[in-house]
Amino acid sequence: MPEVSASQGTRLDAKRDALTGILTDIGRVVVAYSGGVDSSFLAAAAYETLGDRSLAVTAVSPSLARKELDQAVALAAGRAWKHKVVGTHEVGREAYARNEPDRCYWCKTELFEVLEPLASARRATIVVGTNADDLGDYRPGLKAAAEHGARAPLAEARLTKDDVRALSAELGLPTADKPASPCLASRFAYGVRVTPEGLRRIERAEDYLRDLGFGVLRVRDHGDMARIEVPARDLSRLAELHEAVAAELLALGWRYVTMDLGGFKSGSMNAVLATPTFGVPRP
Repeated sequence: MPEVSASQGTRLDAKRDALTGILTDIGRVVVAYSGGVDSSFLAAAAYETLGDRSLAVTAVSPSLARKELDQAVALAAGRAWKHKVVGTHEVGREAYARNEPDRCYWCKTELFEVLEPLASARRATIVVGTNADDLGDYRPGLKAAAEHGARAPLAEARLTKDDVRALSAELGLPTADKPASPCLASRFAYGVRVTPEGLRRIERAEDYLRDLGFGVLRVRDHGDMARIEVPARDLSRLAELHEAVAAELLALGWRYVTMDLGGFKSGSMNAVLATPTFGVPRP
């Protein structure tokens, strides 16, 4: 983590105090906890502020990589958070499976419909890890959150992603430097159908590449083509391993395996949304 200056520290302290005040005012929360940077920090802050009035809930489906689930469970157990694992079935929703740009809306709708009974039983409010930076991106899941009355305490406290990482480091959370880890469905090009089998294929391909030592990567699914993204510094090494990598991914069922010479870009599948012909304007 980069060093935090005195002025930055003062600003962070003010935002952290604002977050504490927001959580205190809410009183009882159910945290949508995926194990990522933002939701892990929110779960930690909620537990620190509210204790047993906070419940972290992890939703399990084929779109969540097994290693992400294992890490989320281990962190919650290590921190003694109240934690529950529930199943969601967004892949069974046709509106989700057909993978149009509003896919995340249907995923979050499924999530909130599962969380609502838990929150109601605890007289609690659902809270999500949306941060202030997220508000400027194309995130249809925010619409679902608003429809279901979910709160976003990090965004309300104006905490950015960098703020969340800095405060996570202060709390000693192992997620402070964790790379972004969106759900596996985000690897599919819009219009390519999301299936449990396709999600497993993506997971196996990315696990294989991680075992080769690539820490930051994406395997993008374009139907019969897999497009591998790694940081520019790793492109030459991936090229050296191209025969083994191609053989592995071809065996998983893709017809073509490519390496993106532009390097790793988080959210690269959303680039198409900026084109007028796609029909989905950027906010």
